[in-house]
Amino acid sequence: MEFFKIRRDIPFMRNALVFNLVSFVTFVAAVFFLFSRGLHLSVEFTGGTLMEVSYSQPANLDSIRSTVANLGINDVQVQNFGTAQDVLIRMPVQKGSTSSQQSDKVLTALQAADSTASLRRTEFVGPQVGDELAHDGLKALAFVVVGIMIYLAMRFEWKFAVAAIIANLHDVIIILGFFAFFQWEFSLPVLAAVLAVLGYSVNESVVIFDRIRENFRRYRKMNTEEIIDNAITSTISRTIITHGATQMMVLSMLLFGGATLHYFALALTIGILFGIYSSVFVAAAIAMWLGIQREDLIKGGSKKDTDSSDPNSGAVV
Repeated sequence: MEFFKIRRDIPFMRNALVFNLVSFVTFVAAVFFLFSRGLHLSVEFTGGTLMEVSYSQPANLDSIRSTVANLGINDVQVQNFGTAQDVLIRMPVQKGSTSSQQSDKVLTALQAADSTASLRRTEFVGPQVGDELAHDGLKALAFVVVGIMIYLAMRFEWKFAVAAIIANLHDVIIILGFFAFFQWEFSLPVLAAVLAVLGYSVNESVVIFDRIRENFRRYRKMNTEEIIDNAITSTISRTIITHGATQMMVLSMLLFGGATLHYFALALTIGILFGIYSSVFVAAAIAMWLGIQREDLIKGGSKKDTDSSDPNSGAVV
């Protein structure tokens, strides 16, 4: 399926250096904000109080958030738990107040707003648990990165693996940089979004790399830069369809998903936009600068290889 077909290849690689300089500046800025401001970690990582409250009718989550915020407790997570009547409330640690005192104060305020509110359970999530979650999250990120590199090296060539992982880490660091700069809350759902972006971004890189390999096999008279330009141009229609559909779904979560899904959808939105950018201007350009060539991808050649100089002959998106 195509929305349109571009007859002339767009010279993406001609301006690759400029775009990569922009990427480098953005990357350095993200790293700077990560070290200078740090991430605003949620209760899962820092520890805090967890309450499960039940109502006789579907709970108004916005009203509960306002009630708790009026007590001077910031960064509260409120979400349904099981049914519309059950609510899970996560609160950060407050200085000068124990977990029991904090939960009693919140329950009193909730019952003043709705007498049907009843406490099901309350517990304290210690910082030890938060440290464990942080370490597990970093391990998951490391496993994903290593797995992607092994997969790309086996399917294509090590130069593509290096290019793709640099581009993917570029996306991850920029997402974290946004969260550090604006001090948005970094929670487990956001970590899940970051891991999802890794997989999503590498998918776009694989599509482009696969077309580059196909072009090397098909067009022997074209140089590497022309091969890459044709590969990116011929997949633009596919990119618009897939990323447009995904972005519509993510934007619906961002606009209508409420506070629980807000930062999750925000991380995905940033990741998808930069994922497209990095796959085209970062991954492909780095592979070109690493010296990717026909011999790296086509071992020994093939009798079916054509000698066509027309980049649009038989191209399918």
